[in-house]
Amino acid sequence: MDKTLLEIQDLQTQFRGDKGLIPAVDGVDITVHEGETVGIVGESGCGKSVTSLSVMRLLPKTNAQITRGSIFFKGKDLLQLSEEEMRSVRGKEIAMIFQEPMTALNPVKTIGKQLMEMPVLHLGYSMGEAREHAVKMLEKVHIPRADKLIHEYPHQLSGGMRQRVMIAMALSCSPDLLIADEPTTALDVTVQAQILDLMNELQQREHSSIVLITHDLGVVAEMCQTVYVMYAGQVVERAAIDDLIRAPAHPYTQGLMRSLPKDGDCGSRLNCIPGNVPLPGSVTTGCRFAERCSRAIWRCTKDTPPLLNLGGGRMCRCWLYDGKAAAGEGRDANG
Repeated sequence: MDKTLLEIQDLQTQFRGDKGLIPAVDGVDITVHEGETVGIVGESGCGKSVTSLSVMRLLPKTNAQITRGSIFFKGKDLLQLSEEEMRSVRGKEIAMIFQEPMTALNPVKTIGKQLMEMPVLHLGYSMGEAREHAVKMLEKVHIPRADKLIHEYPHQLSGGMRQRVMIAMALSCSPDLLIADEPTTALDVTVQAQILDLMNELQQREHSSIVLITHDLGVVAEMCQTVYVMYAGQVVERAAIDDLIRAPAHPYTQGLMRSLPKDGDCGSRLNCIPGNVPLPGSVTTGCRFAERCSRAIWRCTKDTPPLLNLGGGRMCRCWLYDGKAAAGEGRDANG
């Protein structure tokens, strides 16, 4: 494996509520190596997007704060950088494709002006050079008549075209790390496939790493080498994608895999995980999945499980594996 590019250690991000601070991300550890595509999966509200916004330091300062942990990128802790230092990293070394391109793009600026901002700010390009660069970036993401499209506004483009513009913008400074937050949401199946193929192509060309945030396990299976499964603000499983699909370890991951539609399921009821995700901060002891888990034992509601090392790079936050953890590597730092 190539050397580590991003290492998130024991990250806790909290939001202010009526009853004080509420953890949206609680003790998350994620590692991304150079040239690797890492998937972060889980249902809405599990903390995937908050984790990515914590890395970018784009959380709203009025009601959110990182209260614990570190985020090392190329060996330096992003949480220790000044805002000015972070601005030099953001967009140039780490870029993000946001979930909703219609809201992420400025509706009153042309596509060209928005694409020109990064090269001018980070690469020192003149306006003329930045315009040429913008056209080239649009051509790289296979947008036709790029020299004309730079004069258009976001509302004049289709959803797939806007997403391509977002990818072009994110890659305009050749970042080492690209964070893609639900990059195919609200796109039809054909456009989804085109966007994923485009991301694969650009990664191979630019040799960048990708963190892909999604709830779509099919997308993860196609794109990623390593997967982190999140539930209620915590990582509950980490595994190579082939291992995860072949034999999911955590009961929650098993439930996700069973809920996927299969051939011949047309007209039949899909499997689902019973119960609801606990409200942030409502479970302070025990496993956060225990109330929904058919395999829960007495210990699951009494003691909070650490991430257990099952060997072969696989980690699982479940007491069922306590006696099966790799010898000498039983628990992570949060245990």
